[in-house]
Parts: sequence; structure tokens; C-alpha cells
Amino acid sequence: MKSQPNPSVDQYIADGCGRCKYYATPACKVRNWQDELNTLRAVVLSCDIQEEIKWGVPVYTHKGKNIVNVSALKDACVLGFFKGALLQDPDTVLQQQGKNSQSARIIKFTDASQIIAQASQIQAFIQEAIANEEAGKKIVLNSAPETISEELQHTFAADLEYRQAFYALTPGRQRGYHIYFSQPKQSQTRINRIEKCRAQILLGIGLHDQYSNK
Repeated sequence: MKSQPNPSVDQYIADGCGRCKYYATPACKVRNWQDELNTLRAVVLSCDIQEEIKWGVPVYTHKGKNIVNVSALKDACVLGFFKGALLQDPDTVLQQQGKNSQSARIIKFTDASQIIAQASQIQAFIQEAIANEEAGKKIVLNSAPETISEELQHTFAADLEYRQAFYALTPGRQRGYHIYFSQPKQSQTRINRIEKCRAQILLGIGLHDQYSNK
């Protein structure tokens, strides 16, 4: 079943995510990959899946569960599976976002023809990911010095730039943010804190460094 497109995603592809000063300008990195994003979007929408905007990027859900997202980096258009580590991948198509990534997996594209050539495989991954959610499969995360909240895991899966900047911070600064992000009891408050700190994390600034400059 082909899913219905969301007008908010049309705006994302046309103008970008709106999280930086380059929004709706020729310098926006999203605009460099419009053909690829539209091609990838069409492949994803060919599956029985809901198209939304979360964390500023297109996210595709099934019965309220995050399945996959589409985004743009400077060097590629990206398809990201939130629980990609559960997927069968004998050809090693899926990549880790980094050495600390336990759940999410991505595929990078630099040309629309690559997406078309892999369309059947992309659809198969999506259907498997949906089936895994239906079956209630979960990823057992390795223990870490600081617990990574579900909200931060989802943010990293949808926003690779944020993730890369976060893990470029010193361990002490990472710990400070982990504690700050996980303190609130309400999920929306945790999400708000994560979004609020994005700009300073991209600049390599620690939580308390930012406060001391006020």
C-alpha cells in the first residue's frame, strides 16, 4: 500500500530543516540533495507507513513507532533505521553511525540512481523493520557509563550532525549533558532540553561552559 505524502515534508525538501541560519537559502545542505530526497521519499512511501516531521526531518512511523528517517548531510542523502541493528543484512549494506551506535543503522546515497537500484532492498528493510516492531523486538543495549535516554537515541538516529558533534565532546561534557537530558520525568521536557542544547553542542560547548558565559 502506498502511503500519503505529508505537506510538511514537501517544505523540508524545498527549504530545509529550519535549525540553522541557512534555512531556505541556497547554502542549505538539504537543497543539495533534493532529487535524491524525493527519490528516496517515493521508495519509502511505497510501503505501508506514516510520513511525519520529527526533529526537523522526515520520520516514517508504523502505529506510532519510529521506523526510519530521511535526512541530508553535506556529503550525502541518508536513510536511517532507528532499530537497524535488528535487520538481517548479509550484504553489509547498513552502516553504523559511529563506534558508539548500538541501535541505529544508515545507508548513504550520493545519486538518485543508487536509490533506484536499491529500491527493492530498501523496501525489504522497511518491511522487516515494521515486522520487528509488530513482534515487539527490542535491542539489548550494552551498559554505558551514562544512560542514554530514548529521546536522545531517537534524536541521534534522525540527526547525524548532532550525534557526531555530541561524541566529539570530551567525556566530561558528554556526561554533563546526559545528566541534564535525563533529569525530567516528562518525555517532552527531555526532548525540549535536547533541542535547546543542539546549537551549543554543534559548537563544541559544554553545558556549564554555556552557562558560565551568560
